[in-house]
Amino acid sequence: MSRDYRLLVKNAKQVVLVCSRGEKYLTQHGMQDLSVIENGSVVIGRDGLIKAVGPAETIAAQFADASFDKVINATGMCVLPGLVDAHTHPVWAGDRVHEFAMKLAGASYMDVHRAGGGIHFTVEHTRAASSSELLASLRDRLVRMQRAGTTLVECKSGYGLELQTELKMLQVIEEARRTLPINISSTYCGAHAVPRGKTVAEATENILQVQLPRLREHMEAGTLKVNNIDVFCEQGVFDLGSTRSILKAGKDLGLNINFHGDELHPMNSAQLGAELGALAISHLEEVTDQGIRAMAKAQTAAVLLPTTAYILRLPQPRARDMLEAGVIVALGSDFNPNAYCCSMPIVMHLACVNMRMSMSEALAAATINAAYALGCSNTHGSLEVDKHGDLLVLSSPRWEHLIYQLGGHQELIGYVVVKGNVVYENNQTMGL
Repeated sequence: MSRDYRLLVKNAKQVVLVCSRGEKYLTQHGMQDLSVIENGSVVIGRDGLIKAVGPAETIAAQFADASFDKVINATGMCVLPGLVDAHTHPVWAGDRVHEFAMKLAGASYMDVHRAGGGIHFTVEHTRAASSSELLASLRDRLVRMQRAGTTLVECKSGYGLELQTELKMLQVIEEARRTLPINISSTYCGAHAVPRGKTVAEATENILQVQLPRLREHMEAGTLKVNNIDVFCEQGVFDLGSTRSILKAGKDLGLNINFHGDELHPMNSAQLGAELGALAISHLEEVTDQGIRAMAKAQTAAVLLPTTAYILRLPQPRARDMLEAGVIVALGSDFNPNAYCCSMPIVMHLACVNMRMSMSEALAAATINAAYALGCSNTHGSLEVDKHGDLLVLSSPRWEHLIYQLGGHQELIGYVVVKGNVVYENNQTMGL
């Protein structure tokens, strides 16, 4: 057996595994009782996978004659799995800071949308932007997310609403996946809005007959790797019938169903997703009791987005009702021009304060459950042997400080590691 390894993180005050028995997700009591090793170490191999995690003395004895490319002495610090952001829209041009003032003055999301703002404003600017411009801004956003602890991020298209721009966005995401040290789950979201001048039926037909067939060609040729399909199921956007048709067609392409539902109105999206075997549904501010029960039974993850409810002054997602019903609850930042947040620690803090989740529940929702929502919990979301060596080292003796210190992650996160490689090292940590 090789004795040559990529990374040793040793003597951490706490190593938060999250789970330790190969769980694909956690619910209810499992989210309250996270697996934590006091005074632990982690070993990551040259293949980027975790080779050992356990008590520091045990690891020191087991790897006494091993060599490491890098050793991090985490004495007095905490080690956590890399955070997983299960819902973002990071590819776009043209900011919407002016709309924030409109919302503060009382305009609703759909008021802005009908006035020509919102998604349509971003579509116009994204269509006009070059691939290189979109890639440059995407790189900057992903770097900011990574510095806040995100090591796996879902990235959507959806600001094209026609074939060429949707493909341009997916190709930009593919280039970022190929060249940046961050894990990406790619989502086709051509049904993000109904294009101006088209009916819902016409937009649906274009997606089914033009966009998805071309996407299939690229996937079969190996020029694009797309993981998920998304539809914005909402009044004035895509109705239940159109959503069903598009999601089923995407599933036939081998894509995971992971879509926007029950955000502004109770659309019975949760029931539809459960029926179709959706991996995840996002938003759910207006989910019904029946929808909650259907998602729990179908093991469909609820990706809750506390930033969206906060910024739009919407009712908070019913996290406690979902948790008590046994739903797999995950978290995402919903990073987009309408909800500009790159930080999963802030998302976790909002989830605790506004959605009444415990800190343990929030961490599970931002790690193993968010990974499950992306079909990645066999490789990400916890610190277990043979999973990706993605982790954070915090300059605090208790992991809860990452959530407790609102906005304090910039001074707390000392290292961000992806597959055993240090991708961010912060020399300005300040402890407590």
